[in-house]
Amino acid sequence: MKAEKYTDFFEEAEKCMSKDSISRAEREANKIVLNLGLAELRKQAGHSQSEIQGYRQSSVSKIEARKDMKISTLVAYCLSLGLGIEINAVQVNQNGKNIKKNLLRIPS
Repeated sequence: MKAEKYTDFFEEAEKCMSKDSISRAEREANKIVLNLGLAELRKQAGHSQSEIQGYRQSSVSKIEARKDMKISTLVAYCLSLGLGIEINAVQVNQNGKNIKKNLLRIPS
């Protein structure tokens, strides 16, 4: 039942928002999801913010709260958690199939 409520909300929002506003909202939401994901990765790795080698607690907090960051910062942060990183570009072709191109792969 919740999925229907959310669907209704987004359908109603699209009726009163411009395409540009919707695009901006989606970009901002994706940034928030990235931030939540970084904190979750750290927690799943079993670390508190103060336990990340090479970073002060305040630095970890800032990284996890950033709305935008350099790829090099993301790579260094993930490696400090003992995680590798992959960055892929994905395109959907005319047949609806995803075409994935690996741009960066750094093992842990």
